[in-house]
Amino acid sequence: MLTHPQAEHLRSLTADHLLTRHGIRPRIEGAAVLWGDGRRSPLPNLAHQCRATPEEHWPRLVEQHFTTLENGSRGGESAQELLEGTVLRLLPDDAFPAETANSFRYTRPVAEGLLLALALDTPTSVRILTDHDVARAGLDELWVAARNNLIRELVEHDEVTGPQGARLWTVYGDSHFVASKALVLPELARATTGKDLPEAGALVVLPSRNLLAFHPIEDGTVVDAVNDLGAYALGAYEDGPGALSPRLYWWHEGRMTSLTAIDHETRSFSVVPPPELMQLMKKLHAESAPAPAEPRTASAAVPAGTPVGAEADAADLDPAAAAEGIVRLAQSDAGVAHTFAATKRLSDVRFAADPDGARLETWEAWVWAMQTGSALFRTTVATEGTVECRITDRTLRLPATGPVPGADARAWLDAFYLATVCREQDRLTLLCNVPLDDLRRAAPADAYVFHWIQTLRAFWLRQPMDDVVQHLIATMETSHPHVATRTPGDFLNLIDHQPAALMHRLIAGDRDAFAKALAEALEHHERYWSDRSGAATTALYSRIALGPLALACLAHDSDFPVDDTSPYLPKHLLKRDWLGEFPT
Repeated sequence: MLTHPQAEHLRSLTADHLLTRHGIRPRIEGAAVLWGDGRRSPLPNLAHQCRATPEEHWPRLVEQHFTTLENGSRGGESAQELLEGTVLRLLPDDAFPAETANSFRYTRPVAEGLLLALALDTPTSVRILTDHDVARAGLDELWVAARNNLIRELVEHDEVTGPQGARLWTVYGDSHFVASKALVLPELARATTGKDLPEAGALVVLPSRNLLAFHPIEDGTVVDAVNDLGAYALGAYEDGPGALSPRLYWWHEGRMTSLTAIDHETRSFSVVPPPELMQLMKKLHAESAPAPAEPRTASAAVPAGTPVGAEADAADLDPAAAAEGIVRLAQSDAGVAHTFAATKRLSDVRFAADPDGARLETWEAWVWAMQTGSALFRTTVATEGTVECRITDRTLRLPATGPVPGADARAWLDAFYLATVCREQDRLTLLCNVPLDDLRRAAPADAYVFHWIQTLRAFWLRQPMDDVVQHLIATMETSHPHVATRTPGDFLNLIDHQPAALMHRLIAGDRDAFAKALAEALEHHERYWSDRSGAATTALYSRIALGPLALACLAHDSDFPVDDTSPYLPKHLLKRDWLGEFPT
């Protein structure tokens, strides 16, 4: 959130302000002010505001923060006032320190990591009710009134397409109770989607009090939604005031079940669906797979909206049918972000059937993924009119969209890596001119991700080597697990760090060190995915080390000797054997 010096500065400003305001200097430990009477004033929300504000304005923020707290409700409301103003509120399960927990014994856990409380919403503050407050109005009466008040709470919503192609509904607003709408998800879904929740329920994430996202479970895209929502929750958690939970939940039959397993020692996250949900996901995924096409017949085109490249049949899918399906998908309401996800999946599946990249169909799938990745950012850079994009063997005019949620830093890296493997110099230059601020706005990510993007841009655009090195150093310095808190530690160390390590050896011109680093990167890739044997069968690019492959292509083209015997590097793509086979 804040650097260590910034956090110390904020604590000092807070202590000085409270000394001036009250004539006493309270004790400040960690992220809270500890008062002599046992009260505790948390500071994370203030810290979030400070993070986005120049430090010269912090004293004003500190003053406003404590003025708001002191002007808020202090209790003593009538029973009627409590019934009219109380709303259900979800809190982190560690919201109450041990010394104050006895004042909130009515609260109850609703899911792993989440606590249900009652909050009084007033014009100047939101206050969690104590046991004494509850006694004045009656607990049963308050639960009923608070639920009705929550349903009436106004929020905004959007339908978006996640990076893997899943349709998600995001719910947001200034209210402290947006995430708490998960407690009335059937009513929320009806209001946002116009339909009742399916019998299977929904996947839902609640990264902060002002943000909720969900995916109704009704078809095979639930597999992609697991990845999209899981990444979304980790990215948005602690990115603003009111951090709630980084977990992915399954809402089913009125209950929320956490699907996220957290290893607190390694600070790693993994998704572990219960057997009931796993069976359901497999069933829906199988039902969504396209029927096998008749060989080489144009009549077997993929229906619009079909998940191109579904695992069961994509390896045998007729290329002409797949190409037609991709074109239709790109021109549909699903948009280019959804198409990029579908073509990446198809390229991954083709590779599973052809690990050396020896077949034309495999090269075609990789080119299509490269084309749609480039098209995604070509359409988001433009803000009006249409944009010409080549997808498969067609030139399409696609609507300019401006920045969209699916065009984020992770999607940019995939697009850059794919264009590198396909040796698409013009498309790489186009990608390097995508504004970094657009990527930041599309989805939050750790700072090292953006420093790495700047490294790749500086390298490709042949900026001074000192600039490349400085960006690379910044990538290394900000990719420590203690700094990069949004990214699971093992993914960071075993997957994300490896391309940067390879870049270090590449720009140093050290061929032996590059060969050693490449071997280590591939070993780390195998280790990461072998520890996730279930996820490795469906996770995108688990069977291919995309980042190291791209760096290996750069090295190969610079006359570095590159070992092409690894099962994670398709040697015919590495060696440019298909380059020029057809126009791209």
